Amino acid sequence: MKKLRLGDIGLGQRGAQLVKEVFVEHESVVITAICDSYEDRVEDAAKVITDAGHPEPFKTTNYKEVLSKDKVDCVVVAASWNKHIDMTVECLEAGIPCGCEIGGVETLDECFKLVEAYERTKTPFMFMENCCYGRREMMALNMAKLGVFGTLVHCSGGYHHDLRSEVANGKELRHYRLNEYLTRNCENYPTHEIGPIAQVLDINRGNRFVSLTSTASKSVGLHEYILEKKPDDKELVDATFAQGDIVTTVIKCERGETITITLDTTLPRYYSRGFTVRGTKGMYEEFTDSVFIDGEVSDEDHAEWKTQWGNADRYAEKYEHDVWKKFLADGVHGGHGGMDYLVYSEFFDCVINNKPMPIDAYDAAAWMCITPLSEKSIAAGGAPMEIPDFKNLK
Repeated sequence: MKKLRLGDIGLGQRGAQLVKEVFVEHESVVITAICDSYEDRVEDAAKVITDAGHPEPFKTTNYKEVLSKDKVDCVVVAASWNKHIDMTVECLEAGIPCGCEIGGVETLDECFKLVEAYERTKTPFMFMENCCYGRREMMALNMAKLGVFGTLVHCSGGYHHDLRSEVANGKELRHYRLNEYLTRNCENYPTHEIGPIAQVLDINRGNRFVSLTSTASKSVGLHEYILEKKPDDKELVDATFAQGDIVTTVIKCERGETITITLDTTLPRYYSRGFTVRGTKGMYEEFTDSVFIDGEVSDEDHAEWKTQWGNADRYAEKYEHDVWKKFLADGVHGGHGGMDYLVYSEFFDCVINNKPMPIDAYDAAAWMCITPLSEKSIAAGGAPMEIPDFKNLK
């Protein structure tokens, strides 16, 4: 099988991980071009590629040099959040299929820009939300589509991830999150949770987000962390972080469902995405990895809820998604518990076989617009913000 020639733009934490854990071992691609604004990152990635037995790729610090059909068949954009849309649009305009890594956009206009570029060029585009390929997310999706949870009413999730070290050491790591947390107060990373939820609720496929409200807590977690861990960093010790420690966003859907998502990254905690699906006949909850189906637990046992924690494996025997049945049989590999391999396998397969992308430009816009709209809602004291219908723009 002829392999796709892959270009990778952005070789920071995420881009470098993808090269090492997915791309060099993937049977569908060969990396022919790599780019980052830091030359040492380019050289490090090139060494990973050649050490894996592949030819040295074209190397550059100017991403525009990657956008040539003489060099690549498709491109992955894994640069900083504020560069994603401009780079992606340039890929689409060059006629090069693009997989764009996740993150929130800076402005609502960027979402319109992405949709307009896709509609004008029709160049294949996929938003690379790996959590849509999580094992439990896909099992719950399967159960929802089979009607196991009944009529769906509410979903929730969050990005619950202690990032204090990453943010506080942003200068040393050359990581863009530091500036985001210093200057913005918003739901800055919504798609890990909203992506799987959107698929469960048929968003852009007969349903849509209508409006949101967002509220942010005070901001103290990073300041206290820096005082303890980096007391000699005068610049950060005296800095005021705009980003609230906890941001809660409530979304209303056209069919009447509600969604709650939470950004929780600057206080000490365990990692979790908190993925939860609630319906008239049952639920799935990621926090406890538990399924509850109405009628399967007696009224007397409802109070003994802890005994049901961790029972999802029992339901997986019946409701495991076909994608994961095959993945488990073949051997799970790739980053983030296999999710990275699955999402990129889907992208490569769609490019090779000219199939519609499962997470398209309309999905990307609907999910990413939560960031600037939450920022506006917080600034306005939690005021409701209308969410555009990106599939029916006039």
